[in-house]
Amino acid sequence: MGSLLVGTSFAKALALSLEIPLVEVNHLQAHVLAHFIDEPKPTFPFLCLTVSGGHTQIVLVRETDDMEVIGQTLDDAAGEAFDKAGKLLGLGYPAGPAIDCLAQKGQPRFAFPEAHVPGLNFSFSGLKTAILYFLREQTAADPQFIEKHLPDLCASVQHTVVSMLLKTLQRAARQTGIREVALAGGVSANSALRQRFEALGHEEGWSTYVPKLEYCTDNAAMIGIAAYFKYLRGEFCGQDVAPYARGFQP
Repeated sequence: MGSLLVGTSFAKALALSLEIPLVEVNHLQAHVLAHFIDEPKPTFPFLCLTVSGGHTQIVLVRETDDMEVIGQTLDDAAGEAFDKAGKLLGLGYPAGPAIDCLAQKGQPRFAFPEAHVPGLNFSFSGLKTAILYFLREQTAADPQFIEKHLPDLCASVQHTVVSMLLKTLQRAARQTGIREVALAGGVSANSALRQRFEALGHEEGWSTYVPKLEYCTDNAAMIGIAAYFKYLRGEFCGQDVAPYARGFQP
């Protein structure tokens, strides 16, 4: 939260000193709008699966200023699931990139349960518990189990998380009838998610959109494009604006 306060204070001071408008940007909306930095761009309405370390949402995007969250995680985000699994596997933080790299050398040989929740929501908290109990049982029999099977374990975790994400996204697309479908957020840099998303889109007849890797994780360009659309609409804020650490305010 400290960095948010510093950044907000700097922006306020800069706007005052240069006598220019101050624009408030929603971080999660900016991830969605990263699709408008380069071609190809989705057409409205489209669905966007926004997946990051702190958030997992399915957003119905009717316009640049009209977004509705129609599904979200009830507990952990997908990125948190990767990080918690990585900690159990002895990997560093954040664990997502390491799991992705190691998974490419392994196979999803171990089955972990997928949570089934109502509607278009997600739940990842049970995955960490399932992995914990599995590893506890296996290492009791073989203390070197994780070391011997690390790539396969990473591939199995990744396969489970990606499967949970895409099954729910598929349900959302079928329920809404929308065939313009996009990915966004830091976890959209995951190679398996990108590949399986594109494959699912081909099977379902979707037009799919995935940002360039440099626009997946937090970046200035996505904030800039979100601010640009607000600037065109004349949506400026006052010096009393305050940062929010979490949450999606449509």
